[in-house]
Amino acid sequence: MIPVTIQTLIVSTSPSPSIVVLQPVEDAPQEGKSRIVPIWVGVNEATQMGIALEKARFSRPMTHDLFLDALTNLDARVDHVVINDVQGSTFFARLTLRQHDRLIDLDARPSDAMALAVRQKAPIYIEEEVLERASFPYVLRREEPSQATEAELSEFKKFLEELAPEDFEE
Repeated sequence: MIPVTIQTLIVSTSPSPSIVVLQPVEDAPQEGKSRIVPIWVGVNEATQMGIALEKARFSRPMTHDLFLDALTNLDARVDHVVINDVQGSTFFARLTLRQHDRLIDLDARPSDAMALAVRQKAPIYIEEEVLERASFPYVLRREEPSQATEAELSEFKKFLEELAPEDFEE
């Protein structure tokens, strides 16, 4: 299992899918290259992910917050998430809960599992085989070590926008 972070979230309007972009946590990108894994999600799923990433709070609990409140009352929490398979452009995940010393493994949509993991600061992993099959190389060109330039961000965003689910088909 390879640890990943959510590099970016691109929220679109319906009927276009939104994209969650995962990036492996690597000590150092090899030869200035890194890999990314784009996962297409629906607008509602992207909205929930955005709420989690922004740590937004509302006066009434959202569905994911309700689920986490129920877990807390059962002395359980999200332990980790594993993106464990990809078939065409469809990704699969396992959500692992911890209740004391007991691990509970659940089948979950990656978007829901990641939204819960982000809310509880739980690690997200991807199986190495899935990373190999579903990742795209991304060249990192940094003129200054501090932050990417606007041109680099624009180029990356264009790259993501041109990706289509069909690009994953074998």
